[in-house]
Amino acid sequence: MSTMEKIDLNETPYEVTYITNPSQAELRELALKHTPAIMKTAYGNIDKITRLKARKANLTYCIAPESEKDNYSGNIIDPAKASELIKRQKAYIEEQGTLIAINAYYGYGKGAVPIQWLYTLEGANLAGMQQVLAFPRSAIESKEQLSQPFQPKFRLVYTAGLSLEDMPGNLAMLVDLENWITYVIGSDYFGETKKGALRMLNEYVYRLGGLVLHAGAKKVTIDGKAMTMGIMGLSGTGKTTTTFSKQGELAQPIQDDMIVIWPDGTVSITENGCFAKTFGLTKESEPVLYAGTTHPDAWVENVFPNPDGTFDFSKTRLTPEEVARLKPLLIETGAPPENVEAFINGKVKIDDVVDEYDIPQDGWDFTVWTQNGRSIIPMKAIKDAASFDDIPPLRSLGILNRDEGPDAAVPGIVRFPTAELAAGYFMLGETSKTSAAGKERGKTRSPFTQPFFPSPYGLQAKRFSQLATKLPGLQTWLMNTGYVGGDQKDEEKGDALKVKIPHSSAMLGAMLSGKVKWKKDPDFGYEIVDVDAPENAELLSEVPKEILNPKIFYEKKGRGEQYRAWVEKMKKEREEFLRKFNVDENIIRAVVNR
Repeated sequence: MSTMEKIDLNETPYEVTYITNPSQAELRELALKHTPAIMKTAYGNIDKITRLKARKANLTYCIAPESEKDNYSGNIIDPAKASELIKRQKAYIEEQGTLIAINAYYGYGKGAVPIQWLYTLEGANLAGMQQVLAFPRSAIESKEQLSQPFQPKFRLVYTAGLSLEDMPGNLAMLVDLENWITYVIGSDYFGETKKGALRMLNEYVYRLGGLVLHAGAKKVTIDGKAMTMGIMGLSGTGKTTTTFSKQGELAQPIQDDMIVIWPDGTVSITENGCFAKTFGLTKESEPVLYAGTTHPDAWVENVFPNPDGTFDFSKTRLTPEEVARLKPLLIETGAPPENVEAFINGKVKIDDVVDEYDIPQDGWDFTVWTQNGRSIIPMKAIKDAASFDDIPPLRSLGILNRDEGPDAAVPGIVRFPTAELAAGYFMLGETSKTSAAGKERGKTRSPFTQPFFPSPYGLQAKRFSQLATKLPGLQTWLMNTGYVGGDQKDEEKGDALKVKIPHSSAMLGAMLSGKVKWKKDPDFGYEIVDVDAPENAELLSEVPKEILNPKIFYEKKGRGEQYRAWVEKMKKEREEFLRKFNVDENIIRAVVNR
């Protein structure tokens, strides 16, 4: 890869009419006119139902020759083929004749990076969502700068309506890291525009000596002292939920998705809003996110619409009557018409095409509503959000693991006594696959929970180790936000325990307040809550001891041998995973506890 160079992008690269920085009201009007499968809700905000229900990492390509494959963490595409696809996109754009341009910033203060997002009109909703998350020029630039043409460092070009019949999935995300441009062709899912910019930011910051963490952040005040807490986690682990929950005397959300650690140890944020998962959302369990999602200024994606225009955040299986009501929308977003008719007419029953975990067979996805509903909420709609002008030092950094399945045995919370152990578990990035990952189930690992880091993943562990020395007093930890001993079906039968939101808040609150009496786990070397210590009585009144120490649960259920087999299996798998990325031997020894 080349070193950093001065970037100079022409503000108007296509021969079209530009609608530059329209207002949110204008973007809503454009979306309702030009975006398919979109509706205004009873709350006054906009709900878009997409063809694609998640990002497509396997269809994302960095532009590079085969000889440079080892310089990238993901797929590459030959420059000649990429050039042909980019020319095809250009022709489509100029045939459409109009682009919406969002000229704005990711980051605030010294970390602000100017970015231009360009969308054809069918992606007006994407432009509206992206504008919510970005900082306007007026928040970053001086009066003199505002009077000059915008000078972006990155560009993202998005054509949701252009299908690529000769490419897998009929779409492609092309990442040009030498010219700092990402081309999204054929996807209508918002995550591709959001992560397209953040992927480039990852590389940009790394070249400058820093590191972007896939982490939410909040300002927490304990005993009158404020600090920043960072929360890493893959999609579906509860990163946003944890970021917006309360601990200490005062917890104020700062950021829900990505933060930047700079070479001097300072931390900056990236976005001016949040991108929250909505499945299972209730006013009682997550009041801040519920209020934000139902706020008139929010945009939502793939949230089930009730007949009266309200939301059903817990919708899973659809009835024939519901499919009939939504028939045009479902067909427009990819449901096979003949399957839709067969389901409505009762020729096919839902149990014929959906398994016990609500995973449908191919061609029958429309019978089960996606759990990857999302809301894009401006920070101004978030109650008690922290000021971006007063972000305290990073003093707590953790990772979430939504453990699930018969071998779900990760403790409710653990503390890492050394930087090497923290680096190892951050590098593992373990969780169970979620609805955002599609139909697959089981365990997954993603270094630093960071599928958006385009360079070799192992570089993150090395850079984190370098930066950790500039973060004095940093507390590092891991929290299980899933289950112990099974999954939802097992919990319903009494054969598993669910780690609930109040449990998570209680564990984090106790840790941050310094009220936990820890002990070393003999198998893994990290610290777990000592459930026999009188000092932990208050925490144990809020969280079952079997969650804090799953070994107790397995032994009580007569599954002790299963727990011991899990310990050996995890040590072996973790060591193999870390060695794939040439992780430092000291980190590997810490993780396998030898």
